[in-house]
Amino acid sequence: MSHEDARPRPPYGAHGRPRTPRERRQAYKDSPYLPATVLVLIVAAAAGLFAGSYTYAMADPTPHRIPAALVAGPGDRATQVFAAGMEKALDTSLELRTYADPADARRALDEQRAFAVLRPAGGGVELDVAGASGSAVAQLLGEAGLKVGDATGVPVRVTDVKPLQKGDPRGLALFYISLAAVIMGFLGATQLSIHARGLDPAERVAFTAAYALLGGFAIAAIVDWLLGAVDLPFVQSWLILALTMFTTGMVFTMFNTLMGRWALIPTWGLMVIIGNPSSGGAVSWPLLPTVLGHIGRWLPPGASVSAQHTAVYYQGHQFVFPYLVLAAWALVSCAVFRVLRHRAPGGRARTPEHAGTAS
Repeated sequence: MSHEDARPRPPYGAHGRPRTPRERRQAYKDSPYLPATVLVLIVAAAAGLFAGSYTYAMADPTPHRIPAALVAGPGDRATQVFAAGMEKALDTSLELRTYADPADARRALDEQRAFAVLRPAGGGVELDVAGASGSAVAQLLGEAGLKVGDATGVPVRVTDVKPLQKGDPRGLALFYISLAAVIMGFLGATQLSIHARGLDPAERVAFTAAYALLGGFAIAAIVDWLLGAVDLPFVQSWLILALTMFTTGMVFTMFNTLMGRWALIPTWGLMVIIGNPSSGGAVSWPLLPTVLGHIGRWLPPGASVSAQHTAVYYQGHQFVFPYLVLAAWALVSCAVFRVLRHRAPGGRARTPEHAGTAS
């Protein structure tokens, strides 16, 4: 080929005439510049939304609904006065439920139906809080309790009956290991779609399960055995992390089947921009904006944090709901992938056996 042939050609249309505006637009659509421009805009918007979603959830945590257990009889004036003072101090966000038996009130705390227990104690009040249910909520209740005690003249003793582990004083370790499982789960699926496109649908599901099991084990082993940050119920925590990774990986695979190369956009939006701030891991649900507090329970990040949190701090009081949420997302994603597998990018052509046989 001559140097003349190798030179860039001018923007001419058919028969050497200049391109029309319509032809220029079509050429731009067919060029790599269009998807590159779209990606620039998407990344910029995603960065702003990512920062905005966390700021919205965490910048000014405000109590909206804090269930609490009240142990008090009709003649127990000190406890009643203190309870009324707490409701006023927290702007009526404290939802008190009265229990006649202190054991029933404590059971409500252990089952996470209450974040605190108010009970009479020698002319004063005992305020039991649970740091494991959310350090910010426990701190808020404790500080409000001491102020209300001073204001009402009721002696108050605040006790954290469910403290966080020493290696996790702010209660963020479980949020971060769940966050790692969520993000690495769908990033693993994106890498399979790029570097292992030849995998058949069943093989892709199998390899997603394989990296989920190994990845969940690695996260739990490093956090517990290597760093000693949190004492995990190892097998249960490992399997929760593995289920989380598999679920988010299959969610991306589902979107990849439906949307092709743009699948990372809805996955990132659902799991990171909405799912992680609303998970209750960094800020407990009672302090989240009401909408986020309700949404988070139905998304994989919130389900993962809830399952992990209960496994570590509330053994014997497990909830099935977070496991059902993770399983439902995984099953729906697998079902969509299976039904529409003919649309899924990748796979490899199957050559019939007789095609390779000489006639």
